[in-house]
Amino acid sequence: MKQNSIKALSIQIRLSGLSFCILNRTNNSIEIIEHIDLDKKATPYELLNELKLLIESKSEFNQEFDSVLCIYQNELSCLVPKELFDENNMADYLKFNAKILKTDFINYDNLPVNDSVNIYVPLININNYIFETFGSFDYKHASTILIESLLQRTYEDATSKVFINVNTTTFEIVVIKNKELEFYNTFDYTTKEDFIYYILFTIEQLKLNPEIVKTYLMGQINEDDQFFKILYRYIRFVEFLKSDHRYATTNNQDHNNFVLINSFS
Repeated sequence: MKQNSIKALSIQIRLSGLSFCILNRTNNSIEIIEHIDLDKKATPYELLNELKLLIESKSEFNQEFDSVLCIYQNELSCLVPKELFDENNMADYLKFNAKILKTDFINYDNLPVNDSVNIYVPLININNYIFETFGSFDYKHASTILIESLLQRTYEDATSKVFINVNTTTFEIVVIKNKELEFYNTFDYTTKEDFIYYILFTIEQLKLNPEIVKTYLMGQINEDDQFFKILYRYIRFVEFLKSDHRYATTNNQDHNNFVLINSFS
């Protein structure tokens, strides 16, 4: 009797597009990763239409999944120490870091790895559609996966390390020292000058030395693009983050799809 494959699906939702990844748990291999970039930042209504079009046009979605995860990639999030967190005051925490509306639904992820809570705004219309399409599912903020994955890696030394995860219109900077989170923030960028400015400003504010600090890159960045070249001009030690996950991938996808690949638990 032929054994059916067990599949897991992760869908990443960002204002500038959509991504999805399917993991075959039977042989621990990533079967497909695909990105759909939009010409401009979309509204929640437009994103829902794009998601419907994607799911209805791809045969890969017409199969059983043992788990489905929706990942929200947006700037509407903030980290709060667990001991200071009060679920009744989520809007108060978030309004200092992001522009939110009274009608926004707010939720949070627990990050046991550093005793914190990540408060953010998911999209209810997207959640409803995914539930109608796939049934029970989970959702998280992309920064939850990013921070947890980096903190769970083994970094015992006392020197700070800078991690930069690049998206099409935003990027995240995470700084870790002694396996503890020193800094996290999201930045909008358009030009390479925007990109390098925020990185160098962060390094300066944290009193790090660009001649010494080790900087690791993930996401939509490669050696031949302008963002890598300007970063390499100003920071001495730059490299792409090597994978430590157990999944088989192809086409050197690991650093380009760090959050998606590390979303499977």
